Formats: sequence, structure tokens, C-alpha cells
Amino acid sequence: MDIGTGKDIDDFTIGEKKIPFHLIDICDPGEEYNIYRYQKDFLKVYEDIISRNKQPILCGGSGLYVESVLKNYKLMNVPINDKLRISLDKKSDEELGVMLQNYTVTHNTTDLMYRKRLIRAIEIADYQSKNDIDKQLPELNYTIFGIRFERNLLKKRITKRLKSRFDEGMIDEAKKLLDMGVSSEKLIYYGLEYKFLAEYLDGQYNFNDMFQKLNSAIHRFSKRQMTWFRRMEKNDFDINWIEGKLSLDDKIKYVLNDIK
Repeated sequence: MDIGTGKDIDDFTIGEKKIPFHLIDICDPGEEYNIYRYQKDFLKVYEDIISRNKQPILCGGSGLYVESVLKNYKLMNVPINDKLRISLDKKSDEELGVMLQNYTVTHNTTDLMYRKRLIRAIEIADYQSKNDIDKQLPELNYTIFGIRFERNLLKKRITKRLKSRFDEGMIDEAKKLLDMGVSSEKLIYYGLEYKFLAEYLDGQYNFNDMFQKLNSAIHRFSKRQMTWFRRMEKNDFDINWIEGKLSLDDKIKYVLNDIK
């Protein structure tokens, strides 16, 4: 799942220096990863890096995953509740969305795009509302940086990157996943690229329609990301924004000067 998830491992090099990375290629295709597992995996890597007197950098992922570490979300391993799922399956997406937003315990009120994820989010929120949570992450001393582009330029960059992913063989990657036994339903669960690729390979769209729908979905997702970051700022997260048009050297200088 290299192309569709945007691993961009080739970018983890500056000059001749390779940048060590973690928490990539830690699951097999078909697995359903979640924030609970992410917190555990993050903590293990974080403690290892700190023990070697190195500076950990948490980079990428959704705003929800980043915030789950910085804000020390209290999470637990939530079992499947078949009885609840049966009752939820009778409700419309709109009704499920209202249910999720009415839970006061849950942090995830934005996972409304795909029905299966929405039902799982309610299942987690319901379990957390009835059980004590004692998981603790360490208090982190952190500085947040974000790279910001002017909106029209960002839209052009998104479309250009999507085209390059198709040129790199993203459709063949999805076909290979299906041939490996990963179901279309599972690919759709992963969302965005894999959702539309699975539906395209299932014959629901021609290529042009699929490309336009996927491109629009990614643009909407990027807007939701910025909405999330603005909400973080309103909740007292100080984000140091870096102009995307700056060179890589200037971006690095900005970060180093701010940390000093």
C-alpha cells in the first residue's frame, strides 16, 4: 500500500543523509488500525528514541492522531458489540452522525464520511461512556509546526500529486491488493484513494469520473484538515505556520530558530 497511503519514503533523504523513520509498514493490508493501537505504538517508539538521547519528530498523520498523543487522549481497547451494531445498522447516516456528536466522551466527531467507520466510532464512544479509562501517556514538551500554502496553489498541488500517483501505478497497486485477498469492502473502509479505486475496479465508474470524484474528495479532506487545525488553535495549541513557498533550507532555518 505504498502509493495509495502516500508513504513517500524516497523523500526521507536530505542530500546523502537518510532520515530514520518509524511506524511505517507495521501492519498487513486488510488490518483495521486505530487510535488505541497508534498510541501504544507511538509510546514504544517515543521511549526508544528518548532513551538514545535523540530528538523525536512526530510528523504527518491526521490531526486526530497527532492530537491523541499531544493531548493524551484516554483510550482503551474496545471490543466488538454485535448487538449494538445490529441496532445501529437500522439507522440512517444522518441519525448515526447525530448520535456520535451527542457523546461527550468521544474525541472523534469528524469520522462521518464512511458508514462502517461511523458505526465503529459510536461503538467506541458507547464503550468509553460506560467504562473507566486508566491509560496514561507521558506529558510531552513539544513545539508544533505546520506548512501552509495559499488555497489555490494547494488545490493545484493536490491535483498534480494525484496525477503522479496514477502515473506511478496506483491502480495496479489496488489490483494487486485485491488479488492478494483484500476485499473491496476492506479497501473502501480505508477511504479516499482506496475507496474510489475499489469502486472503479468494481465497474462503478469510468476512469475520468473516478478521477474527478477522488480529486474532489481529497480537496474536501484537505479543507477538513485545516478546520481541525484551526480548532486546535482555538483550544490553545500554538501552531507555528511556515509558508510552503519557502525553500527547504529556509523552512529548516525557521524551525531551528524557533526552537532556539
